[in-house]
Amino acid sequence: MLKRMFVAPDPGRLRLRSAARSVLGIGLAVTVCGAAGHSLVAAITGGLAALLALFTVTDTTVRAQMVTTALLPAVGFPVLAAAAVLHDHPVGRGLVFAAVVGAGVYARRWGPRGHSLGVFAFMTFFAAQFLHTVPGRLPELYAAIALSLAASSTVRFGVWCYERRLSPAVLPAPPGGRGLARATTRQAIQATAGSGFALVVGQLLSEQRWYWAVGATWWIFVNTTSRGETLVRGFRRTLGTVIGIVLGLLVAVPLHGAPVPTVALIAVSVFGIFYTAAVSYTWMMLAVTLMATLLYGLLGVLDPGLLTLRLAETGVGALGAALAVVLVLPVTTHATTDAWIQRALRCVHHCTAEAAARLAGHPTADPAPHVAELEPLLGRVRLSLSPLVHPLSPLRARKARARQVLALLDDCAREVRGLASIAADPEASHDARLTAACQRVEAAVEALTTPHGTREAAAATVSVAHPPAAEPALVHLHGLERALAELSAPLRSSPRAPLVDA
Repeated sequence: MLKRMFVAPDPGRLRLRSAARSVLGIGLAVTVCGAAGHSLVAAITGGLAALLALFTVTDTTVRAQMVTTALLPAVGFPVLAAAAVLHDHPVGRGLVFAAVVGAGVYARRWGPRGHSLGVFAFMTFFAAQFLHTVPGRLPELYAAIALSLAASSTVRFGVWCYERRLSPAVLPAPPGGRGLARATTRQAIQATAGSGFALVVGQLLSEQRWYWAVGATWWIFVNTTSRGETLVRGFRRTLGTVIGIVLGLLVAVPLHGAPVPTVALIAVSVFGIFYTAAVSYTWMMLAVTLMATLLYGLLGVLDPGLLTLRLAETGVGALGAALAVVLVLPVTTHATTDAWIQRALRCVHHCTAEAAARLAGHPTADPAPHVAELEPLLGRVRLSLSPLVHPLSPLRARKARARQVLALLDDCAREVRGLASIAADPEASHDARLTAACQRVEAAVEALTTPHGTREAAAATVSVAHPPAAEPALVHLHGLERALAELSAPLRSSPRAPLVDA
């Protein structure tokens, strides 16, 4: 985990810039709330709203991000009001919370904006439980949220909007389907069922802190699409919480809520959340747990028993998520992985075809967009295969095959990037052998993406690549052919022994 956090590549220092900007944005939001005379509870609410806006709003363009941020109060304010009104009505509160969970997960089918609004709605209800919100506090909390979103947006979209100089991010859409066949629908039902379990058992553990269990279940479902991914995420969340609680006992409890060091450590925790989120869910959860512990210290309710209860509630939430994904409309890891691998392979073919056309003299041909699309697709493949390559996975043979697939797909991506780089050179010459090589790549991709029933008929099209030629473009194409030929073995297994069967 240490290596993943400190050695992980950070192209353009985007993670570093995002983390630093987030600390500034949240710091400004809390400062503005304090200057406006808001209470500590209102300032914390505003700070959480700013954190969520900076963390969850991930639209591909700055303009779309601004629109999504402006829409956050439209879902957050009504949910906050419902949570406040139902504060002393456990049954109604639980039913509405479960409905917010289901709607929040279901909203992911509308892309990044639906995801952001769903998360904000859930966390608004969660924060109301965390801070014991009552109807009389609503005007102050509404004002604090509005001020905080304005402050954090000023930093994000005005003072330090580095995204304006970057190409729009490419976010691959999930595989299609209708009704229960769609992962978002299944997961909405799963998350609701898991949250219901967490809510009931969590209340048996504590009538005051039951919402921790529901929160654990919710966040385990975020950014996962299959049974295996969810189970691995539950393990990582629990591990991060355990480490964060130990750190909280060593650091936060001795502070006794002292304002200056506590606020400084909260800033460090916020930085850690944003800096580690993309590379280690365990590290991110450590930072989240430490931040929550420090906030409880500011509120004057922190003690070792509270941290022990948090660990127990997190375990209940993880168990609820695990039971839901195993028993309720499970989405198998094999089906999800196969869909992402096929999309990545087709993207490889599109990159190759566009690069070859560019080298052939077609001025409108451009492989760059497909190259940009390939990396997030490979990211989804890695996420889908994470249950199998996890160190605790007992399936050694399948783990080896999964690692082989990942390595070969990385080889494909490297060769495609090299080919696109050559194609972008206006001085690059066209070699007539490029056409034949591209046709072989197309045939290899077609064979690897053919349904199981006809793969045997297409097997002959995947063959060992020819020796590399002196022409740089041909070197990359032949390297691509070799990688595709080697992918044939791990991908063309019997349906009874799928690549992943988590």
